[in-house]
Amino acid sequence: RGDTLRIMERLDRLENVVNQHIQETPGRGEDGQPDTSFSDSSLFAHWGQELSPDNRRVALKMFQYYGYNAYLSNRLSLSRPIPDLRPDGCRNISYPLNLPQVSIVFIFVNEALSVILRSINSAINRTPSHLLKEIILVDDNSSNDELKEKLQDFVLETNGQRPGFIKVVRHAKQEGLIRSRVSGWRVATAPVVALFDAHVEFNVGWAEPILQRIKEDRTRIISPSFDNIKYDTFEIEEYPLSAQGFDWELWCRYLNPPKSWWHKGNKSSPIQSPALIGCFVVDRLYF
Repeated sequence: RGDTLRIMERLDRLENVVNQHIQETPGRGEDGQPDTSFSDSSLFAHWGQELSPDNRRVALKMFQYYGYNAYLSNRLSLSRPIPDLRPDGCRNISYPLNLPQVSIVFIFVNEALSVILRSINSAINRTPSHLLKEIILVDDNSSNDELKEKLQDFVLETNGQRPGFIKVVRHAKQEGLIRSRVSGWRVATAPVVALFDAHVEFNVGWAEPILQRIKEDRTRIISPSFDNIKYDTFEIEEYPLSAQGFDWELWCRYLNPPKSWWHKGNKSSPIQSPALIGCFVVDRLYF
């Protein structure tokens, strides 16, 4: 009886070793050789070492499709906390309550659903409710199935609590970024329109200084200060305050602020920029 128990224990240990080996051994490609195509991907340089080979392949396939770590995004909270990276001076400024309302327009095509939902949730959670009139989603003819029924379910659930709060515009054919922005602008009803990509996360206090500047002068077109969401780990990386522009090859660039801004010695001061890259906020009628 004692020998039988020892044999059973050894078999259990052997089974565990075999199962662990199976999980850690790369699969085989069509030629029968080990499939290590994911081993040199930048996706796994700082993330994913603990994943099984099968999960690494899934993560890599999603990364190749979306261009960022959608596998990780799908496992993060849609309302995750992010660090407040504003300069100290910005945190101490108070704003009037009677600022103009804003319509936020998100443009997307075949974006990961979790990324879109996190963008929406951050906008709702970190914009004062009396300032955020509506959110407009412009789908530039996505082919991704989850951006149809699942996204529509989220919209219906949200609008059940706040009727008409989220509006969806779907293009019958791909129109491109500029026409998509115009589509969102046409649907917007707030005095101010914020045009954003659908892979952003808003931080606290983002709206008030922008709306105050536009209230003072409706011809101002404002770009928020951007930090970086790392494509592989989704960690927030602080970017220095900067202007925006292009080089002679028309690559977009973050530029050192002009000397006049540095001479003020106040990091909460707005920076005049020769160009705007990507997202911006503008008076609806002026646009």
